[in-house]
Amino acid sequence: MDIKVLGTGCPKCKRLEALVHEAIAETGVNGDVSHVTDMNDIMTYDILSTPGLVIDGEVVSSGRLPRRDEIAAWLKAAAG
Repeated sequence: MDIKVLGTGCPKCKRLEALVHEAIAETGVNGDVSHVTDMNDIMTYDILSTPGLVIDGEVVSSGRLPRRDEIAAWLKAAAG
């Protein structure tokens, strides 16, 4: 599973990345997490504000900090 955190490195973006790692550990889902900080790369996704979360190419969240249980549910759904 390909997981991308979109954000320039602000505290919320860093917190989202930490929450993603926690959700992965909680669910046992295998995933590669990357943090996309380049604005040109971020703009290729259909988001208006950061932080953003992309799972397997699909934007699941943008402009807010989702709860860990939300992230875990998205990961489980993406894993099938």
